[in-house]
Amino acid sequence: MAKQPLNIGIVGYGFMGRAHSNAYKQVAQFFDLARTPVLKAACARDAAKVKAFADTWGYESTETDWRRLLDRKDIDCIDICTPNNAHAEIALAAAQAGKMILCEKPLAMNGPEGLKMVQAVEKAKVPNMVWYNYRRVPACTLARQLIDEGRLGKIFHYRANFLQDWTISADLPQGGAGLWRLDVAAAGSGVTGDLLAHCIDTALWLNGGIKDVCAMTETFIKERKHTLTGKVEKVAIDDACAFLCHFKNGSLGLFESTRYARGHKALYTFEINGEKASIKWDLHDLHRLEYFDHKDESRIRGWHKLHVTDGDHPYMGKWWVPGLQIGYESSFVHQVADFIDGLTTGKPAQPDFRNAYETQLVLDAILDSAKGRQWQEVK
Repeated sequence: MAKQPLNIGIVGYGFMGRAHSNAYKQVAQFFDLARTPVLKAACARDAAKVKAFADTWGYESTETDWRRLLDRKDIDCIDICTPNNAHAEIALAAAQAGKMILCEKPLAMNGPEGLKMVQAVEKAKVPNMVWYNYRRVPACTLARQLIDEGRLGKIFHYRANFLQDWTISADLPQGGAGLWRLDVAAAGSGVTGDLLAHCIDTALWLNGGIKDVCAMTETFIKERKHTLTGKVEKVAIDDACAFLCHFKNGSLGLFESTRYARGHKALYTFEINGEKASIKWDLHDLHRLEYFDHKDESRIRGWHKLHVTDGDHPYMGKWWVPGLQIGYESSFVHQVADFIDGLTTGKPAQPDFRNAYETQLVLDAILDSAKGRQWQEVK
């Protein structure tokens, strides 16, 4: 019996465009879903580059104006893989056109913009989701299950970091393709919206809401040449950010992110300490979850490394035989599978726009706190 197609129109062909496209192509090979993604159209301003991207990934057609995608009756879902400053305009128009929407993170440039996006998709009643893919790493999903089962007991501490080193050179320009993350007009913020957004989403998902934050940020290189203007301009994004927080469940949070940690390309870790047990996870060893259970006999009590590859582990029954691991790209496959499953069951996959809006409010509070050098309540 033929599966109903889910026709995808993707806007953007960079790193995330490739990650999403790979997920659409793989998901039907591993998950039995009611709908099958069809790579219908790829869209970007550069006609030659988007044509090359479409040919590589198997998109049936191309557009150079995302508004054309909204006019097409053969497009069911708009996937927004653009710089952050374009998310809202595309999403608002897509909602009005009645299209499903998948949007890269962070949701918006700020909370007020994000709220407009939430209101638009809820008014239009269109399915929507934001690509916080680390929720779908099987070890992270297992962590959520252990917490929900009460195995950690009352949570006392949550700590996370996301460290990179790719912007240390003062010769690196800001702006334009590939470097828009260094341009505040395109990105909205630096590591706060780019890296800490992932840490915060995971934390809210695992440990609940955040009440208030106390943050500091730093821009180490104050001026950089702008790729688009050719002029040396002020750098207005944050190169590093660290913050403390109180969670609504009474636990304390400690977060750090930087692009100036020499030797780290993408070190994302979290650790959660509870009254009964603790867990920790490292992106560099993403198929393992470390687990310490205080109820173990004292002679054998210690940290256990759980190899999350068995068929009874989250998602793993869909892949290979036990012991064989999967990778970063598979988290996007899982996200597509959950989104499509939500269309069938009527239980929308998370995080949707409203859920991601909560992360946006925490991001706003962090930047406000750093600017005012004081504790800031999350609105």
